[in-house]
Amino acid sequence: MIQVYNTLTRRKEPFQTVRPGKVGIYLCGPTVYKPSHIGHMVGPVIFDVIKRFLRYTGYDVTWVVNITDVDDKLIAESQRRGIAMSALAEEMIADYMRNLDAMGIDTIDHFPRATENIDNIIRFVQDLIDRGFAYESQGDVYFDVGRKSDYGKLSRRSLDAMIHEGGEGAERKRSPYDFALWKGAKAGEPSWPSPWGPGRPGWHIECSVMSCGLLGEMFDIHGGGLDLIFPHHENEIAQSEARHGKPMVRYWLHNGLMQAADEVGKVGGRATRPAEDDLDAQSAGKISKSKGAAPFRELLQEFSAETIRLFILASHYRRPIEFSERRLREVETALDAFYRFFERFERVTGRSFYALSAPTRREDGDFTPGNDPFLRDVADRRNQFLAMMDDDFNTGGAIGELFELLRRLNRFIDEHRLEDPAQRSPDLIEALTRGAGTLRELGLILGMFRKPVAAQPKTDSDGLTPKLLDLFVAIRTEARKAKNFAMADRIRDGLADLGITLEDRPDGTVWRHRNG
Repeated sequence: MIQVYNTLTRRKEPFQTVRPGKVGIYLCGPTVYKPSHIGHMVGPVIFDVIKRFLRYTGYDVTWVVNITDVDDKLIAESQRRGIAMSALAEEMIADYMRNLDAMGIDTIDHFPRATENIDNIIRFVQDLIDRGFAYESQGDVYFDVGRKSDYGKLSRRSLDAMIHEGGEGAERKRSPYDFALWKGAKAGEPSWPSPWGPGRPGWHIECSVMSCGLLGEMFDIHGGGLDLIFPHHENEIAQSEARHGKPMVRYWLHNGLMQAADEVGKVGGRATRPAEDDLDAQSAGKISKSKGAAPFRELLQEFSAETIRLFILASHYRRPIEFSERRLREVETALDAFYRFFERFERVTGRSFYALSAPTRREDGDFTPGNDPFLRDVADRRNQFLAMMDDDFNTGGAIGELFELLRRLNRFIDEHRLEDPAQRSPDLIEALTRGAGTLRELGLILGMFRKPVAAQPKTDSDGLTPKLLDLFVAIRTEARKAKNFAMADRIRDGLADLGITLEDRPDGTVWRHRNG
């Protein structure tokens, strides 16, 4: 049974969908006024895995990510650059889509835009006015927070604590807590006609409208960063439940923010647990305020998409994520252990790891290990991996189990000396393939190991680099034979600093580009 932590109730709850067998997920997407940075990839990577796991478990999943393409920040940036707001939005949407594609996030079903839903937004706002939950004031329309007695139930803030949180336009409001549903047009700003005069939607209303239009008045999972709990998600709840008279969402899932923070656990270690809710502390170090806010495309030039994905998933999704090049390098090194095994598996079996068929449904991956201790270990690691995912999508714990399975696979090869062709038997190869197939099955749930990592491009035209590396390997081999281990280690460490790893095998040492 899947358990999920619900921000609304502050506890884990059994996962029970609104409609049997179907899941609707809405994730708040970007405001497209600047290029995407790594923080913009955190939610999509996490919910990509959540969708993959729910689909693997047997659910029919619809996932929506909205695009905010009209906003104060967009208007200000377009004016600064001297281009139309729509042109700026298209440029940044294209950047966002390229980054999603590079990260292998191809499970999103809908990307609704605010500007494509103006008519629906106007109807929604008018309904709130008709029901007495909103009012017009000098061309603006505000939500009357005083009419919702349970306002603040998601963030658990009192009205006194929210005295300055209602946004601008206090002189036009009945109460300083009220927030804008529709903003009257200002000179030089984009606007649309409405019953209250020309204007544009407020920030919060678009998500209520688009989630309802695509997923219904009540749906299963609403996601976003912890910084969106208040005011954005609090206001979504108020608007939607005032109009529909029912709960908007069954489970609210909020991920930790990318920031400069303490270590979140060694990659390949055991299960990690989420930190206690600490919204203010996480928001203070949010990645958009740090050097990690550089365009994501620049980060992709330094690290592979698979490295970045593992970096994001290596801790529980509710924990903050420390951004640092050192941490990314650690993840890169840890990931390299999988690539070395894939090469080793192909040497032993003659089959590509990536060509192994993997179950796409949970029940299809079940198998009976019998009395074979190796296969029992494989089955146990699989069960533990799935138990971690069942427990609030704990990818950090699941990845720990993936590393344990990797170690067991390598130990099986070592125990039976399978690098030596004379030691191989059909039964041993079959067992190894069964274990490797389980590794591929579980990796795919995380969106990992879907295709071979592209080899790092070579810049020399005369093949000099491979020859020099072969020479270094030969010199190191001679140094080891002469018991000059200091020199051998210096060569190994120096090559590692250049992104070259050495692997000592029974038949000699080979070099390879890290993640290449």
